[in-house]
Amino acid sequence: MERNSVGGGPQDEALSAPAPQLDQERTRVVVHAVAAALNARLGEITASMRSVLAAGIGELGDQRLQDLLGSSIEGNVENIIHLLRHDIPLSQVTPPSAAFQYARRLAQHDVPVHALVRAYRLGQSHLLEVAYAELAGQTESSAIRLAASAHIVSATFAYIDWISERVITEYESEREQWLVHRNTRRAIAIRELIEGVDLDLDGAESATGYPLKQHHLGLILWTPDRVVEAGAPGELERLAVAIANKLCRGSQVLFSTSDRRTGWAWIALGSQPHRLDSAEVGAIARATDPQVQVALGGPAYGRAGFRATHLQAQQAQRLAVVAGPDARVATDYLDPGVRAAAGLCADPEHTRMLVQTALGDLARDDEQAARLRDTLRVYLSTGSSYTATAELLSMHKHSVKYRIDKATQLRGGPIEPERFDIELALIACQLLGRDVLSPAGSGPVAKHTAAQ
Repeated sequence: MERNSVGGGPQDEALSAPAPQLDQERTRVVVHAVAAALNARLGEITASMRSVLAAGIGELGDQRLQDLLGSSIEGNVENIIHLLRHDIPLSQVTPPSAAFQYARRLAQHDVPVHALVRAYRLGQSHLLEVAYAELAGQTESSAIRLAASAHIVSATFAYIDWISERVITEYESEREQWLVHRNTRRAIAIRELIEGVDLDLDGAESATGYPLKQHHLGLILWTPDRVVEAGAPGELERLAVAIANKLCRGSQVLFSTSDRRTGWAWIALGSQPHRLDSAEVGAIARATDPQVQVALGGPAYGRAGFRATHLQAQQAQRLAVVAGPDARVATDYLDPGVRAAAGLCADPEHTRMLVQTALGDLARDDEQAARLRDTLRVYLSTGSSYTATAELLSMHKHSVKYRIDKATQLRGGPIEPERFDIELALIACQLLGRDVLSPAGSGPVAKHTAAQ
């Protein structure tokens, strides 16, 4: 009898069997009540959650995006409330169209995807706080309220996990399409600017994302001996940014790939034109990737300058390509002799004839001729001063005179009558190298001089 009096017998166990079912029903009633209370406050919850997200995540966009954010929040909160209030399976829920639209807009505005994911997590936390406050006002036992709380958390987490996966997929799909569209639009605008098409200035700036009413410095970066691997054009862009930072840290860079070996870049110089030292640029490029070469244009202003500095860089690149292994790592269009040599590249055969005719045996590809050519080039650049040449080359002026006499003898005639052609030929030899020289050990070079 004592056992039965404490409810421990089989009969009492049978009578208490429906209790778990009863607890589940009471829990469901509490969940439904909380959901109904949340539904009555939908507008208030949407507004407060929007404020929380805007304050907590700075990347979520401007006012227009904030308005769309409100619609996305309302659609998601409404879905969660319906799940809780009507016991709807998650498989029968339709994602709110505003949530997809908001994800697409974030992708188009370069907002990182982690900001979108964080917004859903913060939103979930805020909604649960509001739900807990409503739950605290329920009159059921603490055990029932705890069970209701667990159910609300579980359902909310499942929904957030489900919707996050879908909006991220939508974001990534839109991002990929948007980048293709934007890059295509930007590439078209860049090529039209280079071709001199009379574009609307605001439209061109919008398409390129780059201000044109300023000074620009054009760069061309390329890998002569290899095709850039997939994804590696980013290496050329990073090099362009590193070069820009050498000029002025934080300078804006517009970059576009021309082909799988080549990138085009423009560095924004603002109101003041600045030059880069080609030797410093070469050192940066060599440290980044020994196979990369760089060509630089000169600083130029505005839409016309955007085109001009790029065309100058193209001329410098042409010179470097013709020079081959003898080319500098960085070739600057404004460096002494580069403009003249770049023009000579337009007709390589004619340039070789000029070199052979103007220099004779001095054009041979051997160490002695190279030393004499360098001395003669410096000598002519100083206005034919033995003293100035000796200072520049750290030599005695008698040694300079000996080399000039030897160079004159080797070319087969005096310098002055053909001074202009000789200077051009020496520049071509310096910058184009073996492409215009005679093979070492070859016989006398046929030439025509004024003396003949």
